Amino acid sequence: MLEISGLTWAVTIGLIVLLLAFDLVLAAVRPHRVGFREATAWSVFYILVAVGFGVWFAMAYGGDFGTQYFAGYIVEKSLSVDNLFVFVIIMTTFAVPEEHQHMVLTFGIILALIMRAIFIALGATLLSLFSFMFLLFGLLLIYTAVQLFRHRDEDPDVEDNAVVRTARRVLPLTDEYVGGKLVARVEGRRVATPLFIVLLAIGSIDLLFALDSIPAVFGVTSEAYIVFVANAFALLGLRALYFLVKGLLDRLVYLSTGLSIILGFIGVKLILHWAHEDISPDIPEITTPISLGVIITVLVVVTVASLIKTRKDPTLTAHAGSLRAHKRAPADDPGGSGTPRS
Repeated sequence: MLEISGLTWAVTIGLIVLLLAFDLVLAAVRPHRVGFREATAWSVFYILVAVGFGVWFAMAYGGDFGTQYFAGYIVEKSLSVDNLFVFVIIMTTFAVPEEHQHMVLTFGIILALIMRAIFIALGATLLSLFSFMFLLFGLLLIYTAVQLFRHRDEDPDVEDNAVVRTARRVLPLTDEYVGGKLVARVEGRRVATPLFIVLLAIGSIDLLFALDSIPAVFGVTSEAYIVFVANAFALLGLRALYFLVKGLLDRLVYLSTGLSIILGFIGVKLILHWAHEDISPDIPEITTPISLGVIITVLVVVTVASLIKTRKDPTLTAHAGSLRAHKRAPADDPGGSGTPRS
């Protein structure tokens, strides 16, 4: 059992809040188009922060907990790339100006962290009280894996999001971004801008992704602190990663397939852990080092295979994947519409 003092929790949360606040202030004070060099610098910075934390954590609490942290971080980082697909779709659908995308992503990361913190606390409590929750989490991940694999060639339609549809019906809206404001006064009346709708779309998508990612990271560690920091450091680098790789995402044609394999594998790991604890200690478990090796191998194979495939056929385009079927677009409407992950 990992013993984390209140001071360590406070310092960790303070560091994360500080980094988020810096991002938010930078986005609000200096709206601008984030270039490749800036995105690269920030991506490297956040990766170094995550790795540095992991090294300190392993030295302070032992190699086993350190391995759990790095496994959880890699799981969350790989799932966050799927988030990026949806972020790109949202930005494109609502034609968000490039100078405002920085702020939108920062708000989206804050919302994701808040929702995931709630799910982490709830998940940790349930796992400590009811061992069969490992079985339920495992079955949920296997179901998610199967559905994601079945609909791996589909994209979400954020306009079909229930939150977005409701907001469009009940709120007075303007088509103008009005300098990046969420609410503005236009012709004497207060109206919501498209940026407000974009944040609602990202927030609701973040909620759906949290339902997938939290059980997944609990599959590599049952320690709430490790789950929290793995999520936090994976999400902190998401803004910079978006600007760095958004032009390359279309080439990761096998990403949804790889994520479905990872989720299915972790689901089996959770079920085996439940069986080992509740049925018989003779039932083998999958260790964290093996999990880490499998996850890294799948991600490397998926990335290399995707690049080879798209190099042979440049017309191929990657998709975010969906957990339910939707009507396919007609042949003369390649844009089509999809169904958001749920």
